[in-house]
Amino acid sequence: MTEVLSGFRRVHSPDLEEARERVGEVFCPHRLEPVDRATPAPVRFNTAAFGAVGLSYLSYGSAVRIRPQPLRSFVLVQIPLSGRALVRTGGTEVVSDARTASVPDPDAGLDMTWESGNEQLIVRVEREALTGQLHRLLGRPPSKPLRLATSVDLTTPAARSWLSTVDMVRTDLDGPGGLTHPVLRAQAEQLLMSQLLAAVPHSSSDELLAAADPPPAVPKVIRRAEALIEGHAREPLTVDDVAEAVGLSVRSLQEGFRRHLDTTPTARLREARLAGVRAELTESDPTRRTVSQVAADWGFAHLGRFAVAYRERFGESPSETLRG
Repeated sequence: MTEVLSGFRRVHSPDLEEARERVGEVFCPHRLEPVDRATPAPVRFNTAAFGAVGLSYLSYGSAVRIRPQPLRSFVLVQIPLSGRALVRTGGTEVVSDARTASVPDPDAGLDMTWESGNEQLIVRVEREALTGQLHRLLGRPPSKPLRLATSVDLTTPAARSWLSTVDMVRTDLDGPGGLTHPVLRAQAEQLLMSQLLAAVPHSSSDELLAAADPPPAVPKVIRRAEALIEGHAREPLTVDDVAEAVGLSVRSLQEGFRRHLDTTPTARLREARLAGVRAELTESDPTRRTVSQVAADWGFAHLGRFAVAYRERFGESPSETLRG
């Protein structure tokens, strides 16, 4: 097949020792041994990098055994363009071919046998950058360290989409411009990492799927109940009053608040009253109004419990707010 990334040639030589050194400079130190006594074919290694992502084309020609040190700081996705490879990593054995890419465990030992004629397109991503991209997609840090599955089915829709992006980037790199514009490089880097996290199963796949699903719309009746609480919090309002006003049972109202607002009507009413007290204390003259008066006006009969709740919510005592 046509050699890819031909404009980024790193080595083209039948000398396995030279190839080992050049490949090791890009990835990591490793042992490289021929599997049989056949005349070595030229090793072809082309590689390009942008940001935290790199693309490499590697063909040893003849069959070889490769035993790298643990990758540690980066992740590899190895995509056979022709032939097969046997990849032992993290206690698993992956037969990698045109339908299955291997994803070596970066913290485990790695032992690979590439058959004669096996050509691979290798995507390298810095682990820290990939974890950072997952953080951005989730909108928060992942709940557990990122660990990828050791193989990926290249026939799934998500994997095919990712492969299309890889091919697009590879084509741009092979073109006259070589993906030189920094904005395009940054966009390609982000897109490749995002689609990789969608294509390869990993420790936060369920979290990522949940984050991608928009939350269900809050029913209008629950919004009406919430607006009623906010608009009448200073009055002697009860949960029963709110439920009756919007035409729900108390249980249905409570379930609706829990499911759609992740709170309860009682907690929402208390929150609205605390906010009302704070707003009034901020505007009050401490020589004319007291904390107990304002709290009582907003329905807080027990001053001690009110003061504790107020400090927990706003980080200061109500008297401090009143004094300004």
